[in-house]
Amino acid sequence: MYSKGFREELKQTLESIESEGLYKDELVIVGSQSAQVRLADGRTVLNFCANNYLGLADHPDIMAAAKKGMDEHGFGMASVRFICGTLDLHKELEAELSTFLGMEDTILYAACFDANSGVFEALLGTDDAIISDQLNHASLIDGIRLCKAARYRYQHNDMADLEKQLKEAVAKGARQKVIVTDGVFSMDGVVADLKGITDLAEQYDALVLVDDCHATGFMGESGRGTHEHHNVMGKVDILTGTLGKALGGGSGGYVSGPKEMIDLLRQRSRPYLFSNTLAPAVAAGSLKVLRMLERSTYLRERLMENTLYYREGLKKLGLTVRGTEHPIVPVMVGDAALSQKISKRMLEKGIFMVGFFYPVVPKGEARLRTQISAAHSRNDLDQVLDAWKEIAEEFNLVD
Repeated sequence: MYSKGFREELKQTLESIESEGLYKDELVIVGSQSAQVRLADGRTVLNFCANNYLGLADHPDIMAAAKKGMDEHGFGMASVRFICGTLDLHKELEAELSTFLGMEDTILYAACFDANSGVFEALLGTDDAIISDQLNHASLIDGIRLCKAARYRYQHNDMADLEKQLKEAVAKGARQKVIVTDGVFSMDGVVADLKGITDLAEQYDALVLVDDCHATGFMGESGRGTHEHHNVMGKVDILTGTLGKALGGGSGGYVSGPKEMIDLLRQRSRPYLFSNTLAPAVAAGSLKVLRMLERSTYLRERLMENTLYYREGLKKLGLTVRGTEHPIVPVMVGDAALSQKISKRMLEKGIFMVGFFYPVVPKGEARLRTQISAAHSRNDLDQVLDAWKEIAEEFNLVD
């Protein structure tokens, strides 16, 4: 049991966070994730902060598939796959993901954080080099820290600086060089320049790893991700991603890539070897999602229409937004405490959206990160735009 002094120190730290207006409350919802959610106090509010891009988190066909998966395969595996065996569902899901993404093979993890934590250490060593975008997701940063390869960091989406770092890695005799980037940077809704990255990779004989969590299922003509969006399928060597956002919103992550690489991850990747895999219900539901997306692009098209309408509406109000085409739409307000005040006022107006501030984003760049779903109606979008108009006047957000 920790000492009274340590307990008091923790209390003081929490009080300091709260006094600065930076305490992160967790809003309790009752029921399923959807375009509208019911709160524990009985209110129903519009949901503009979920990664439920395609609106599939409460789709009846997916829930039915998940229930069937549980009925036929039980609640869980109770261990890891190399010890207790692997389910046919897991092998089917890995095969379907590989086909959908255009990759040779896929390995499943409990979460994409685990996938990113386990991919670098298993594949790279002291003779190798990792060249990483400075705004990459925390899971990529943590995974790279676990690896003994030399580390280089390039300015965000800056191809000139990426080339500079590649030249330095080459000059120092790196054996394998791996360029690492988010496909979409989740705080800004900015899409990585994969065309520029893959061109440089070819020039300097480097591999490319893309974390495509915020793109798989809806970016690209058929929703395969940023590599399809930029027409570089076949030029990205490794894809990591999640089943917990557009692909049904459950849990689970994966790494897709060359067969030999995936086989080696099964032998050496610690999060795979020492963590339980997906529950049968999640695997079965995720399989249903992929099969739905193979049949129709309707939800993707609806999402993109909603995104364009909402972005244009915010611009007409004079608000400052980041990104250009992605359904992550950050409305910039600058001050951290102000972001919390606006989030609270929005909730009073029946709209759930969250303020982001340091250390999640740089100091002075606080924002309300709003997120669009195919499940949002035009009326939903208009209601939020009307609320933004009132908020902008109340808090002097527009000159």
